[in-house]
Amino acid sequence: MNGAWQRLSAGKAVDTALAVVVALLIAWAIVDPPGPSSWWPAWSAWPVAAVLGFPIALRRHRPLPMLGAAAGAAVLATTAGAVAAGAIWLSFVPAALALYQVAATTTTGRSAASLAACVTGATAAVQVFYAQVLPGLPAAPAPSELPPFWPVEIGAICVFMGAGWAAGAVVRWKRETSARLARHLAEAAVADERRRIARELHDVIGHSMGLIAVKATVANHVAETHPQEARAALAVIEQTSQSALTEIRRMLGLLRADGDPHDDLTPAPGLTDLPELASHARSAGVDVDLVVREEAALPPAVALSVYRIVQEALTNVITHAGPTRCSVQIDIDERHATIEVLDDGPRHRREPSSARHGGHGLIGMRERTAMYGGTLTAGPRPEGGFRITAHLAYGGPA
Repeated sequence: MNGAWQRLSAGKAVDTALAVVVALLIAWAIVDPPGPSSWWPAWSAWPVAAVLGFPIALRRHRPLPMLGAAAGAAVLATTAGAVAAGAIWLSFVPAALALYQVAATTTTGRSAASLAACVTGATAAVQVFYAQVLPGLPAAPAPSELPPFWPVEIGAICVFMGAGWAAGAVVRWKRETSARLARHLAEAAVADERRRIARELHDVIGHSMGLIAVKATVANHVAETHPQEARAALAVIEQTSQSALTEIRRMLGLLRADGDPHDDLTPAPGLTDLPELASHARSAGVDVDLVVREEAALPPAVALSVYRIVQEALTNVITHAGPTRCSVQIDIDERHATIEVLDDGPRHRREPSSARHGGHGLIGMRERTAMYGGTLTAGPRPEGGFRITAHLAYGGPA
């Protein structure tokens, strides 16, 4: 608010100073014109110049009315003979400055119509002055180096008017372009945030629901014959659902926090949570062999991406290949993180699933690796099973 007020005050000061300078130039031209002197008394040059220059001081507040006032005053002063013969164009400079403001703040159609009206009025006024006023004025005491010539006057007025309109139109175009760019960046940021939330939801809910579905199937099949196994499966379902609820609450907290550093948020999962993730997969019938070689500490955001990629890969194994054997190997150095997840395929023959090749899980993993300039490959192994390999280059070029 203070910055906007300061800019407004500075603009008013500049316009006031500009109005004074232009009024002094007009008064000087009227008192000492290139051609014959006006039949008006010499002292009238100062109030006439003040009236002609006044609209400049208020052009930012009311651009269109001030343009009408400046152009109208110049036309009346010209047809009344109160201007400088040979320098009539100077009387239309305030109108050109007001036209700049109109072109910078209104639509192109309106500003172009204003330009046409100003040029038409100025042309008619100059013609009237040279046809009816100039012949009745006394001759100049000394010949002028720049004798009055109406085509020069009209040409100068058109140049100033055109320059003012063009400059204002360019300023308006730049402002609109900047506003469109800002809107585009804001929309892109919203879209990126929506994709990030979708990835998090898919990873959390997809993994948990996949594990719950597997254990619920087990519990349903062995409920009567092996009640102990059914209770164990229900315990896994209870633990998994509670973990999923905790993750969802953490995500909702992040969305509601609005960047408040004092909010008490649950830490995002990372490498230290991988053993628990492997334990959940084992409880769903997947024999997981987890190996983590960590030569350098990962940034929290990269650690979260590594965790989510492993989580989604294990979810795919549980859903499409379990019960089976799976190995997870993670190699981390100062610049790169490599994740490789291999499974031996289902122990019992299943119908092939297309979701494993093109579902949202693989899309999310590719997006996570792409955020760090990495690559992800996924496909069946020649000896059976499935392989997922992700490379994250988070530390810059080697």
